Amino acid sequence: MLEVFLNFKQLKTSLKEAILLDYYTAGFCWAKEMNFSLIQLSGFMDLLNFLLENLSDKHMTLGDNLKELGKAMAGIGETDLERSGDLNFFSIEQAKAVIDYL
Repeated sequence: MLEVFLNFKQLKTSLKEAILLDYYTAGFCWAKEMNFSLIQLSGFMDLLNFLLENLSDKHMTLGDNLKELGKAMAGIGETDLERSGDLNFFSIEQAKAVIDYL
């Protein structure tokens, strides 16, 4: 299903498409094992895509990408909505698990 969703046409002959399918499938399976809600699963997949784009399109170093991850995860668990990041639907424990996974 991910192959269709990602619109991969050359999966059998394209190493790039095969690697990307593995990347997203592994992330999806991990998130499902974590029993993430649909919103959390969607947010996690967006995060996977965001980090991959930082590497491939912006050519960020691993250190810079980790800083971006920190910014994205900042504020999780805060009660002040202005300090909470876009990923505030994760609990603190889930956020730690996401960081460990990544």
